[in-house]
Amino acid sequence: MKAIICKEFGPPSSLILDEVKNPKPKDKEVIVTVKACGVNFPDTLIIQGLYQFKPNLPFTPGSDIAGVVKEVGSGIKHVKPGDEVFGFVMHGGYAEEVVVPGNACFQKPPMMDFPVAASFMMAYGTSYHALKDRAKLQEGETLLVLGASGGVGLAAVELGKLMGAKVIAAASSDEKLQLCKEYGADEVINYTAEDLRSRIKELTDGKGVDVAYDPVGGPYSEFAIRGMAWEGRYLVVGFAAGDIPKIPLNLALLKGSSIVGVFWGSFAMKMPKKNMENTMQLMQWYGEGKLKPHIHKIYPLDEAPDALEEMMERKVRGKVVIECS
Repeated sequence: MKAIICKEFGPPSSLILDEVKNPKPKDKEVIVTVKACGVNFPDTLIIQGLYQFKPNLPFTPGSDIAGVVKEVGSGIKHVKPGDEVFGFVMHGGYAEEVVVPGNACFQKPPMMDFPVAASFMMAYGTSYHALKDRAKLQEGETLLVLGASGGVGLAAVELGKLMGAKVIAAASSDEKLQLCKEYGADEVINYTAEDLRSRIKELTDGKGVDVAYDPVGGPYSEFAIRGMAWEGRYLVVGFAAGDIPKIPLNLALLKGSSIVGVFWGSFAMKMPKKNMENTMQLMQWYGEGKLKPHIHKIYPLDEAPDALEEMMERKVRGKVVIECS
């Protein structure tokens, strides 16, 4: 089978398309013929050796997959060969076939096409886990989303609105913010043209935001924490800006606020039952037409490096998808 291979840590241009052996399932594993794989910002970090974990070389990047079950290992009862599914893997998705843990493999709704299914799991799973389980977002609270036009950011905007919050979307261009408005943002901040801290204060009548969702990091994180309300919750989701911010901890003391880590991948593996409940709720909302992933562009498998380059250059609004077979 064909797969994108990372033989040494480096930029997307160092990746190659190569022939590798077809995988075989172990107990409680599923072999999926991959139809589509979502591109996520962590993919750009993993191939450079900059993510929280480093896979052994060589490896295939890609986490968010959708496809058709080819084979199942012993102990798998909820899916069978021929079923259309979507799922999550730590890496391996940019390939014609992939091994998926049984507890991270779900039946795909018939009305959901493969590119949408491959855009769903990480973005909506991360954002719903962040807002529901980590922030415990309540109806009527104010939610600030940084990097709001990206995959997880746009999902957070959509989910925050659905959960009854007032949503303030912050992004780096008016074009990106227009998309955020279409996905339910009540207010927007262009943080390359406006002062983030003063605009937060203005839009909340000086109260501050109850929850800040931050997949960006870098220079805007401290401004977001300074813009928190009393007992606010600042969600550490990722560092797309490239820099891990150093936060003055006195800000948490002065605001009575919480700095809360969000690592959906570990949550999904450590608490599969709870993740399944979250996934079922997301599927219900999707079926009711309340959630709609935004597909920016679809690339063929051999152009996966180009998709990653576009992600790194911050040109993506919503999700980029790779068609694998």
